[in-house]
Amino acid sequence: MISYKEHILDNGLTLLVVEDHTTPMVSVNTLFDVGARDENPNRTGFAHLFEHLMFGGTPNVPDFDMVVTQSGGESNATTNNDYTQYYITLPCRQLETALMLESDRMRMLDFSPRALSVQQSVVTEEYNYRYVNQPYGDVWLLLRPLCYKVHPYRWCTIGADISHVQQASIDDVKEFFFRYYRPCNAILAVAGNVKYDEVVALVERYYGDIPSGTRHERRLPVEPVQTERRFLSVERDVPSTAIYAAYPMCDRLADEFPAVDLISDVLSNGTSSRLYNELVKQRRMFTEINAYITGDRDPGLFVVSGKLNGSVSPDEALAAVECELEKIKQEPVDAHELEKVVNKYESTFAYSNYKAIDCAMSLCYFHWLGHTEWVNSEPAIYRQVTPERLRHAAERLFRPERQSVLFYNANK
Repeated sequence: MISYKEHILDNGLTLLVVEDHTTPMVSVNTLFDVGARDENPNRTGFAHLFEHLMFGGTPNVPDFDMVVTQSGGESNATTNNDYTQYYITLPCRQLETALMLESDRMRMLDFSPRALSVQQSVVTEEYNYRYVNQPYGDVWLLLRPLCYKVHPYRWCTIGADISHVQQASIDDVKEFFFRYYRPCNAILAVAGNVKYDEVVALVERYYGDIPSGTRHERRLPVEPVQTERRFLSVERDVPSTAIYAAYPMCDRLADEFPAVDLISDVLSNGTSSRLYNELVKQRRMFTEINAYITGDRDPGLFVVSGKLNGSVSPDEALAAVECELEKIKQEPVDAHELEKVVNKYESTFAYSNYKAIDCAMSLCYFHWLGHTEWVNSEPAIYRQVTPERLRHAAERLFRPERQSVLFYNANK
């Protein structure tokens, strides 16, 4: 169980504190309620660009990483389609340093042309390395616009077009910063060897006078219900042909979400899972196969992907996958099989909150979802899923007319 306390500053910043006196460390995590889905379709990639700009220094602290390193700590960040997180872990005696650094870059960044140019080059290099020059690197650049036609999930966090980042102006990035990187749009979690009252005092001292900003209201386009199968086939210089079959699924807060999540585990969590056992071990049609969910705040995707073995054709492989999906629609999962995946989920969930940084990130995430209590109670929610609920979820999920398929063919 994670025991936490909450404090809200006058400027709207939410603070969550976990006292853990078994560790000499402290972790500070800041979640900003902004992701790729909040971007202008003609200005994509900005949320990810800011992940880099936030480490580019401020007028007060030109070298963020150097101060963190000298304090015996480490820092990093993550950006996705829904939100952005920045975190620091360091010795507990350096908590004030962490709060100084994070509040300083919430207050103002180095918006010089040189700083922007440097980070634009870094993001461009990352795009070329991860999406252009890596085998299978452009899969999601192809799959997202195949599955989404109007919702901003149709582009990756790197952006719909790298030129959007390359052409960003100082005014563009300033506008994005002062709209989204404000206290009223942030959740701050501190977990480790700290005392609640002392943390509150320090946070009030360093963050209290930062202007609140204006909470943005989302009016995102709703993705129309898919009514016919979509298909895309490409050829690339890759070691083996791969297939990707995607299905629209519910959003993160839907009652059906735990059942859909567990379906992905029944299908491909471990070597005893259905897809691995049948299509890799028994029939040897795939060298590897996975089923997973995007888990997005808005309706996301359930994806089955795999690399083909030898002379197996993409059509044969897809038919075999569809056969396995049909089985889970027709017959309830065995109670023992369901118990196994729920136990795995619960174990993973518990382990994911073991470290201070994981605890801080989980707190921010569940608070962002609007259900902070799930940081402790979500395993109990998963245990309420029955085999019949799983089957009904599969019936609604795996519908042929809602399937989007990408054949990623190796060059002949």
